[in-house]
Amino acid sequence: MAFEIGFVLFPRLTQLDLTGPFEILSRLPGAKVSIVAKTLDPVLGDSGLGLVPNQTFASCGPLDLICVPGGMGVPAVLQDAETIDFVRRQAEAATYVTSVCTGAFVLGAAGLLKAKRATTHWAYTDLLPLVGATHEKARVVRDGNVFTGGGVTAGIDFGLTVLAEVAGAEVAQRIQLAVEYDPAPPFQSGNPGSASAEVLDVLTPIYARRVEEYRAAIGQAMGA
Repeated sequence: MAFEIGFVLFPRLTQLDLTGPFEILSRLPGAKVSIVAKTLDPVLGDSGLGLVPNQTFASCGPLDLICVPGGMGVPAVLQDAETIDFVRRQAEAATYVTSVCTGAFVLGAAGLLKAKRATTHWAYTDLLPLVGATHEKARVVRDGNVFTGGGVTAGIDFGLTVLAEVAGAEVAQRIQLAVEYDPAPPFQSGNPGSASAEVLDVLTPIYARRVEEYRAAIGQAMGA
């Protein structure tokens, strides 16, 4: 039988949150990967890239692994009972319940992060307690059958971590080599601890506004 993997698709997601781990996990031997949305209509990500689902919530069977990406559309998803119910229902039987970036808050709204260690995009980590989670500083965090990845590019690390859990480290390493994942960034500004003060000064007020949008949406979703 195929190992059923499903990525949840919604408007204004960050496409790399989905396509990064999709590229890795689609190479898992025996995997069947679905992109699942409310309808089969194309969905635009927050950068304008369109993605086409191949399953709907109604047609999707039980998943072995469910993954929720993040993005600018997450605050709207937190108010969307149909999507939250789909995630909650699939998580009941899934072997692995996972997220990348701010997709963690969708898991949280579905009640799946209570008393769990988790991570998300660095700008939003202080909000994790609002969904019952404790932040752990790492690119990928596992707590039981729940795997959460950090922001955007961490989805590739996340995909390899999950793949190693499912198929073993040797298979994961072969796939890492196949996709030539050998990061050597031109700048050391990939997290707040290594970024310059000048870079932080530009981004901090931008993310502060987004964090407040998330805070309000989480509060509504959790009934606070």
